[in-house]
Amino acid sequence: MSMDLDPDEVFRDDEDDPESEFFKERDATKELLVYLVDASPKMFSTTCPTREKKNLQDLSGVYVFNVPEREDLDRPTARVIKEFDRIEERFDKEIGSKYGIVPGSRENSLYNALWVAQALLRKGSAKTADKRILLLTNEDDPFGNLKGVIKVDMMRTTLQRAKDAQDLGIAIELLPLSRPDDEFNVSLFYADLLGLEGDDLAQFKALVGERFEDLKDHLRKRMFKKRRVRRLRFVIFNGLSIELNTYALIRPTNPGTITWLDSMTNLPLKTERSFICADTAAIIQEPPKRFQSYKNENVMFSVNELSEVKRVSTGHLRLLGFKPLSCLKNYHNLKPATFVFPSDEEVIGSTCLFVSLHRSMLRLKRFAVAFYGNSSHPQLVALVAQDEIMTPSGQVEPPGMHLIYLPYSDDIRHVEELHTDPNSVPHATDDQIKKASALVRRIDLKDFSVCQFANPALQRHYAVLQALALDEDEMPEIKDETLPDEEGMARPGIVKALEEFKLSVYGENYEEEDSNIDGKAEPSKKRKANAMKEYANYEWADLADNGKLKDLTVVELKYYLGAHNLPVTGKKEALISRILTHMGK
Repeated sequence: MSMDLDPDEVFRDDEDDPESEFFKERDATKELLVYLVDASPKMFSTTCPTREKKNLQDLSGVYVFNVPEREDLDRPTARVIKEFDRIEERFDKEIGSKYGIVPGSRENSLYNALWVAQALLRKGSAKTADKRILLLTNEDDPFGNLKGVIKVDMMRTTLQRAKDAQDLGIAIELLPLSRPDDEFNVSLFYADLLGLEGDDLAQFKALVGERFEDLKDHLRKRMFKKRRVRRLRFVIFNGLSIELNTYALIRPTNPGTITWLDSMTNLPLKTERSFICADTAAIIQEPPKRFQSYKNENVMFSVNELSEVKRVSTGHLRLLGFKPLSCLKNYHNLKPATFVFPSDEEVIGSTCLFVSLHRSMLRLKRFAVAFYGNSSHPQLVALVAQDEIMTPSGQVEPPGMHLIYLPYSDDIRHVEELHTDPNSVPHATDDQIKKASALVRRIDLKDFSVCQFANPALQRHYAVLQALALDEDEMPEIKDETLPDEEGMARPGIVKALEEFKLSVYGENYEEEDSNIDGKAEPSKKRKANAMKEYANYEWADLADNGKLKDLTVVELKYYLGAHNLPVTGKKEALISRILTHMGK
């Protein structure tokens, strides 16, 4: 007797299908992308003759940027960025332009361009690299000037060249750019090249207007692929365990670490640490040992022995039991959760057992409590099952479990403990709760996502680096999307809800401008005044120029941040980076 626990194959890995052996984009370790930009006169306001071609195949009508040193594009340098920034002024003087395909000539520039792009993507196999060609053009009928047998033959060979590239695992994408007086008609030629028909063609046409804006947004974002972070062994009970893969869904992006440079050579400095004997002043070559005094004797421990003594967890995930979902509160989530998914790569049958556990947890509305962590930070975690969410356009949320890191007991502080007298605890009235709820409903952001807003401090940090690296006279303007929407907040409905809430809480005689209570300044103003006073005792510009900010304590660094109303959270390196960014250094 056999039972298929996953009849819909929602947990099936693509590797289980022998027919999908060639297409393994989700396992790709790198992304290779060629931007194929049409440079015919229709893309420009002026027309100039072609003066230069540049490609390894020496084909006419194709100019490839950065061929001899294209490896630099994997990690762009300031020189490469500056050279690319000046390609527009170089184009009219050196490269030039011509109509892509003209009558009376068998020269097929689109065919040549696809051939060159395919050659640029020859490195790496489809199993290890995600290869794409992004074609940008406003010419919807590249063979429109041709007629008869010549047109049919050139279209056929071009479509075959595109199919050959796709058969090698290279995806071809189109970014159509409509001209002011003419709408791009993808059905004339490119629908056949991309293999679009029926609903796919209709959906492509509907999303044409949004694709270019999305591309501009993505170019200024640091994108992270959803790749496996690590492999875990999930111990169900003694003798039975399954294999899980973990994925980081969302993480904060921080500025790069500070690299200290030699003031004379401008080369990176390498930090080394040596142990010196207190008696002989000789450098100790042997690994250091620790000791613990016990009964008037020093018991010696090696570093490895101490690691074993401190080890309380093997790094695996061990199931402890189950609890109702109602026991899991929002404030139990200390940091971004980790997504887990089964894998049969090493432990056969992991998916089958995971599916059974996953379905039972969904049906019984339970979450699993497990022990997880390394030797330095062991902790309890909650495994919450997530069902698959599908829409007509595809999968929105995959099935699996979220690994939520639970707090220790002293991480949770009860508000009641701050008030010795229960009668003195302030409580909101029913009217105040009603007015607050009405205000929240008015200012609620629909379909909110943290990915909709950029970190303004991080954007400014990279804008300063860009200006310095490219030797720009002006720093790019940074739009702070986290600032309040003044125009939206001025709508009559929101203003009315806000005034009603203030009236219910503070009453009619409340004066918003009064910042003093019983003759005492507010604590925040005290901190601000203290920061301003201490700030004046330091030569901040000299400290920054001489690399001496690292010698200050965290408290001292916060004097600068507090005086300029900057955030004071984060580690020491983050505080220094924030100060240097604010100073424009």
